[in-house]
This record gives sequence, C-alpha cells and structure tokens, in this order.
Amino acid sequence: MTVAATGPVFSLREIPFSFRGSWFCFSPVVGENTYARDVHLVSHQSGMHPVLRLTPLLGGEPARSAVTATPHRLTWSHDAGRIDLAYETADTVRLRGRGLGLRLLAADPILTPFSGPYFFTDPRDGSPVFTVYQTGRRYRVTLLSGRIAEHLGVQALGTAERGVVVTGDETGWEIAVEEYETARAPYTSERGFGQVVAAARRDFDGFCDAVAPWRDDRTPAAELAAYVLWSATVRAAGFVTRTAVLMSKHWMDKVWSWDHCFNAMALAGGLPALAWDQFRLPFDHQDAAGALPDSVTHSEILYNFVKPPIHGWVLGHLPAVPPGELAETYRLLERWTVFWLAARRAPGRELPHYQHGNDSGWDNATTFTPERVVETADLASFLVLQMRALSRMAGELAMAGEAARWSRAADRMRDAMLGQLWRDDRFVARSAGSEHEWSSSSLLDLMPIVLGEELPEAVHVTLAARIKTHLTEYGLATELPTSPHYQDDGYWRGPIWAPSTVLIEDGLRRAGHTLLADEVSARFRALCEKSGFAENFDARTGSGLRDRAYTWTASAYLILAAAHTRRSGNRE
Repeated sequence: MTVAATGPVFSLREIPFSFRGSWFCFSPVVGENTYARDVHLVSHQSGMHPVLRLTPLLGGEPARSAVTATPHRLTWSHDAGRIDLAYETADTVRLRGRGLGLRLLAADPILTPFSGPYFFTDPRDGSPVFTVYQTGRRYRVTLLSGRIAEHLGVQALGTAERGVVVTGDETGWEIAVEEYETARAPYTSERGFGQVVAAARRDFDGFCDAVAPWRDDRTPAAELAAYVLWSATVRAAGFVTRTAVLMSKHWMDKVWSWDHCFNAMALAGGLPALAWDQFRLPFDHQDAAGALPDSVTHSEILYNFVKPPIHGWVLGHLPAVPPGELAETYRLLERWTVFWLAARRAPGRELPHYQHGNDSGWDNATTFTPERVVETADLASFLVLQMRALSRMAGELAMAGEAARWSRAADRMRDAMLGQLWRDDRFVARSAGSEHEWSSSSLLDLMPIVLGEELPEAVHVTLAARIKTHLTEYGLATELPTSPHYQDDGYWRGPIWAPSTVLIEDGLRRAGHTLLADEVSARFRALCEKSGFAENFDARTGSGLRDRAYTWTASAYLILAAAHTRRSGNRE
C-alpha cells in the first residue's frame, strides 16, 4: 500500500533545495567540492554560479541557524525565530521570516566590465534588482511585508557589498525573489505563503505518486529518490531543447549521452512523455556523422568525446515509441549505429573501437591502461543490442529487408566479439591499430553479460562467476577489490556506480542468473537507503563519493526497487 506523502527531510549539504522546472537551487554547495557557510541561490544557467548569499540575522548580526529541507519547504530555525522559503513557480521563490532578519547579498562582490553583479533599485516600483554577468539574468526582490532596513551598494562599481537587509516587527516580513531576463511586470500574487507551500507540496506529491506508486515501507528511499529527480528537472532553455532532468543541481549539471537513459527508464512507467523527452534530448544535437554529443547543458554542447551506445538496450525497457515517432526514432538510432560502424571501425576490422575511456563512460577504467584506442567487448555487446532494436523497429515499420539486414549484422557482431575477444575464461581488449591484446581486473571487461541469453552458456556462466568476485557488502566494485589498481575513491577503479549495476543486473537476470541478480539489486538498494544518491560509492565502506545528488543513482534505485516490488507481488 502506498505510504502517506509526507515528504522526506534531507541535508542541503547532500541535496540542493529546488523545484521542478527551475534553473536555480538553494545550497551551500557553490562549486565542485566547495561548501560555503551560508545557503546560496545557485543558478545553472551558463554554468554553475552562486548568485545570492542568504544570511539570517539576529539583532543585525549573523544568527547561526539550523537548516532543514523537505521537498516543499526550506527552513532556517533559531531559538529566536525562523525563516521559511518555498517556490511559487520555477523562477520565483517566497521567503517569510519572524524573529530573524535576512541579509541578501550578491555572492560575488566584484563587478568588472565583463563579470560580476550590478545592483540598483528599479524607478518603476523601487524594487531592488541584481543583474549578474555569469548567468546573464536578473534577480528582483519585492517586499511584501516588513521593511528593507538597508540597501547596500546601490549603483556601486568595482568591489562592494551589494544587496538588502530585510527585517520586520513581531508580525514578521515577507519577500519574493524572481529570476528573469531583461524585464517583467511588477510582481503580484494573490496566494498567501501557506498556499504557495501547499501548491509546491502537491506538485511533488503528484510526481512521486506517478514515478513510484508502488512505494511502501520496504522501499524507504523511494520518495527521496523521486525528489532528486523532480528537483533536478529544468524547463527547456538554451541548448536544452526539452524538459530535462540534469544529472545534478550541484556541479554535474549536464545531460550526458548515456546518463539520460537511466532517468528515462525510471520515469517511463508513470510519466512516459517526460521519459521520452529524456531519451530524445541528445538526439536533438546529433551531428552530421550521426554521433551524439558527449554532453549538453544550458550554454554548451561538447562533441570531443561520445558515450556508449546503450540506446537500443534502453528502448527495450521503455514503453512503446510514441505514436508518430517510430520512423524518426528508427532513423536517428540508425544514424547513431552507423556512426560506430563507419567512423569507429579501422579498415579490415569487424569490431568498432573507443578512442578514449571517456567514450565508454568508464573514463579511467583499467581496461584502458595499456592503450586508449581499443576494441572492447562491452562496445560490441551494446551494438548487438542496438542492432536488434533496429531490426524490431524495422519490422514494425514493415521494412522486412531492413529488419533482416540488421538481424544479420547483429549476428556478425556477436560472433566477431566471441571469436576475436573471448579467450578461455575472459574477454580481452585489443588495440585498434594492432593485434596487441590484454585483460584487466575492471568490471567493464564483464559487461558483455548485458547480452544475457544471447551468450553461449559457458560464457555467461563464467562471466557470472567473475562478476560475483566484484560483489562487496555494498554492491559491485568497478575494479576487483583484490586488484593492485583498486582505489577507494578511484572513480571507475573501485567505487560502486549505478549504471554498471543496472546493466549487469539486467544481463544476469536475462541470462538466468536470477539469484545473483537479486543479490546485486538488494545490495545496491540497501546502499542507497544507507548512503543516499551519490555519484558513486566507496565499495568497502558504502560511503557516498563525489557529487551527492546524482539523478542516475536515484533512477537506478527506482528502477531496481520497482522491479523488486513487482516480483515480490507476483510471488505472493
């Protein structure tokens, strides 16, 4: 039975406070591994930029307050009073205080001709306005009750404190803060603060009910996982052509061209249109060669690397392609597949290659230690699945010849992978420019399990046994824990990651290794329930590492928890 939607409480040092569709958040995290003392309004337009610093005041001095957050309300608490903040819309927040004042200052004190904040009061209504070079946006403060006791640095140039001090009598004070472009009508609202909070709560609760209707006390992290996705969602703007779930509203504030697939899977059951936008977004920027960009964000598209072609695999986990989209999706996926077959195969070679570990998504995996331009079995496996997806889609489009062609191509790729890269009890990597080959202790070498039932029994049984040696108390270590190359915080040389977990769990299950798949799922779910939704995790201790609010980790939890709940229900 679904639990009551009360909303989880979380730490701002772990997860930023934000709202579906907004490009800004509230957090003390103001840069990569950089934590400020005060909560800041942090924008993700044109990069990650702290814009405004919020300091509670008592008697004109900073008041060290406890900060708590739920999906719909951010609160500073002190013995003398409190301040509450809630989103009214994606670009407008309301703040209300009693007993405490608020100093609201530009985070950057330095204004130059090309960077920093400028501060003035609008002659139309006297509202204080910050304009900020780094984001290219304006931030307006509208007083709703109480008084602005100080205006600091109005029209100042160079280095100065810029902002306002808001106070109130025993009835308190309230302001609205908006982010916008060049101009908008003076702020007005007919909703009281309590109504704003209630509306924000309804928005989150509706999202949570859609993506995790199965949640109960056996899935205690489901609501927080849903919040991580909901709060990291931004409206279309700049190069982000669709409503998008960023990987984080910390410093990993991009859409990478394989991360998005896991978010699409998590959203597919309850919000299929939003899921489809996640799947399609990188294809909106497919280049002339058919490649997807490495990443997309508000003001930047990178093409210097790519990401692995898991898109055919993920299509098998999404609902049917939306009506009218099948032919276009087939064309886009075909171009992405042909890129690997044409631009990433050396003359006379059947197998495609990566040109750097970054192309695989496993940037520094030990598979790439001897060389970086390499043919690997994981890449071949993903392309087999992608060509199978093209064959199915061609069949649905009544293109029997194309369906047969892609089926034969998938068979050839699978057979070439097995014939050229399988050595006794393991897959090897091979130089794309020679016959030099090697194996490693990376979990990446075992990723061909994603082919599941397509692998010969002897191969998938051997892979499953080796995968088990990577399984720690908390999940699948990306480097064998006994390897001399293992590092607790070694990125892809040890830590547990969400995408490898989901891909391998799925492959194990389809190959018939259900008990091991169940164990992989259970340990990862328990890890998230213990340590949250970090970018990755220490495989020995379970501690979260790097960015602590990563959406593909939250999505992986939702994917695995939903599947486990369905299986449990079917057994009852």
